Amino acid sequence: MSSKTHIEPFVLLGLTVVALVASGIGPYDRATWYLEVAPVVIGGVLLAATYRRFRLTPLLYRLIFLHALVLLLGGHYTYARVPAGFWVQDWLDLARNHYDRFAHFAQGFVPAVLAREILLRRSPLRPGGWLFFLVVCVCLAFSATYELGEWLAAVLGGSAADEFLGTQGDVWDTQWDMFMALLGALAAQLALTRVHDRELARV
Repeated sequence: MSSKTHIEPFVLLGLTVVALVASGIGPYDRATWYLEVAPVVIGGVLLAATYRRFRLTPLLYRLIFLHALVLLLGGHYTYARVPAGFWVQDWLDLARNHYDRFAHFAQGFVPAVLAREILLRRSPLRPGGWLFFLVVCVCLAFSATYELGEWLAAVLGGSAADEFLGTQGDVWDTQWDMFMALLGALAAQLALTRVHDRELARV
């Protein structure tokens, strides 16, 4: 790998830290901010700890960085109040702010590439139907686990967890979240398989 490839993950990590600090300046709801940015902090620590033993492809590092920005923006405003979501809501005359739908699409899109990379590098699986299917299953399991975490927050926090849940009055919000993650997992594999395979060949 080139020196640029070795340096880029550290640059992305530095930019993520800057975005994390910026996100934490005057968030709409501090408790919600802690909950929303926790995956970014935990993920960053895990990536740093495993960098030497299991270095990921540049494509995956870039996707994880973009996903972190999505989470940090949602943590700062809460997902129901992200300005970009309101812009789209007004532009398309929608009934709600759909930034959370976009975030859950990303929750399927990026983990799909991560799951695909781990399975290809640490299991006997090879590109094909079974890999595609199992990656989708992993992403749906991840999405369901996140929804269970939201449910636990609601049980423990009561109305204080409303901003974290961000259902915006939609009784089918949980199902929509998992469906968007499913679409993300499908889209990632359909769109990025060839690019990902080329990068994996250079690892």
